[in-house]
Amino acid sequence: MRKNSAPPKLEGITRLFLDLDGTLIDPAEGIGQSIRYALGELSEPVPDEAALRRWIGPPLRNSFAQHVGEKLADRALALYRQRYADTGWRECTVYPGIPETLDSLVAGGLSLAIATSKPHVYAHRIAAHFGFDRHVTDVFGSELDGTRSDKRELLAFALARSEGESAAMVGDRRYDVEGARHNGIPAIGVSWGFAEDGELAAAGAAAVVRSAGELAALLLSRRQ
Repeated sequence: MRKNSAPPKLEGITRLFLDLDGTLIDPAEGIGQSIRYALGELSEPVPDEAALRRWIGPPLRNSFAQHVGEKLADRALALYRQRYADTGWRECTVYPGIPETLDSLVAGGLSLAIATSKPHVYAHRIAAHFGFDRHVTDVFGSELDGTRSDKRELLAFALARSEGESAAMVGDRRYDVEGARHNGIPAIGVSWGFAEDGELAAAGAAAVVRSAGELAALLLSRRQ
């Protein structure tokens, strides 16, 4: 698919790809503590809380490389995963209204899937832990070697396995919007995640919603 100059319309959506971190769950505690652990083990300085929030969304290896350099990036990521795989993935909370909204969207006839830059091995674990797996038909994530950590590549992969369905992406960062537009589908931004003010609209989101209930109302109204 090719990138459009204007956001595609939201009418007729049958398939919804949902980001995980910052959209369905607040992962700040687990990700932040795991980053702190990795940097501490390497005796590297730890960013402040505000800076760490900006690490949520982009591929983590890129953020580590910018912070500690290419030579240490893989080691930092391995240390991060050491803690995250054991403890960090549990240190997250579901945003208010998300379970009810997923129920409403499925009842309204939408097919749901998770599409996250997080490695799918963790995404599947989190989806099962919080019961998202009863709402979604698929969980798309990256590989541990970084394959599909870019949202453009990830959505191309997911769309190829959703042939014939009219899709949209829901996420909290510009990477979700850019990935969707690159693949010719609309993106809906959510304001409760980790985007900076104006980030989602500037990236070209077709709409930005302020609550899970507003997301359901927006999508279901377009199906009537």
